[in-house]
Amino acid sequence: MSILNVMWAGGSAFASVHKVHQQILGLAEPGASVNTWLLQGNAAGCKTKVGQVREWHLSSARLKGRHLWKLLAPWMCARFRQALPDDVEVLLLDGLGAARVLLPVLKSLPGIRAVVVFHGSTRLRRADYKLFNRFPSSRLTLVAVSQTLARSVEHDLQVPVTVLRSAFNPVAFGTALLSREQARSWLGLPLATPVLGAVGRLVSGKGFLCLLDAFAATLVDQPDLRLVIVGEGPERAVLEARIEHLGLSDKVSIPGHLHEAATLYRAFDWVAIPSSDEGLGLILQEAVMAGVPVLVSELAVFREQLADTGWYAPIGDVGAWSQTINRALGASAERIAAAQFRALAPDQAWKDFSEATQALLSRRQ
Repeated sequence: MSILNVMWAGGSAFASVHKVHQQILGLAEPGASVNTWLLQGNAAGCKTKVGQVREWHLSSARLKGRHLWKLLAPWMCARFRQALPDDVEVLLLDGLGAARVLLPVLKSLPGIRAVVVFHGSTRLRRADYKLFNRFPSSRLTLVAVSQTLARSVEHDLQVPVTVLRSAFNPVAFGTALLSREQARSWLGLPLATPVLGAVGRLVSGKGFLCLLDAFAATLVDQPDLRLVIVGEGPERAVLEARIEHLGLSDKVSIPGHLHEAATLYRAFDWVAIPSSDEGLGLILQEAVMAGVPVLVSELAVFREQLADTGWYAPIGDVGAWSQTINRALGASAERIAAAQFRALAPDQAWKDFSEATQALLSRRQ
């Protein structure tokens, strides 16, 4: 089997998408060949193993058919078709953007099957309905990384969407984890100090401004608490300004995007995920698998995974987040982490994901 994996771009902004595609590709049948196209960015920014990479270095205007590039869409299709490996059987596409670019190429190539992976909510155009209805189910499968997202996409597109809830191999993930002492040493944190952690791209949708304000309010009752936000992004300057304004420079650190982030969760007593929207939330899975309890926004996709074991707070509600952090620090983190681990059921989740992925990739017309 030959698989062509088409990613929108490289870089830390797309790290979670890369992880999901690496998980899928890692479950292809033995001997399968994998090639990856990066429509934007470079291979150095794609820090997961996704086979041999071809960089296209295309602008957003060209990819989205803006301005004069709309007139050159047939020429772009011809370029992509000419570059397709002769033996490719499955095209794995990174969301709606990659689907819009590559699916038109497949109209006259009946031997290639496409799988489009939706990682989060997206804005649909009228032309998208025509695009997805152009292919029979034997040639096109739409999948979403959670049940919540699948229902949303299916409702919007009015076409079937398969649930492929992304999961990690528990054994491999656990083996790579650093101990609490090692992780705290790596991050330069004292062993005895209570630490709240957060991981994610520094963008408004991750809710880190709300978290900073809630953390500042919590310090009235928890003066020794520290906060570490692991990530990078365009809102760094905004967050740093808020930290300075709140006088938290000695209490909050933002060490940037760390390739080792998935090994460091045990440095934290709790992990906060104050996002306003998520397709799945890999950070939730990673933290719980590391034995660290999570505080999360009141999102359906988080309830899908944690049910009643989750500690939820309303999106953007600083007071509620501060109260939830305070309550968490007075509770048994070990007991709550164990309950959340049982709810997430990582072993069963990995088994289900593996079986669904293998069936998806091996499906024939």
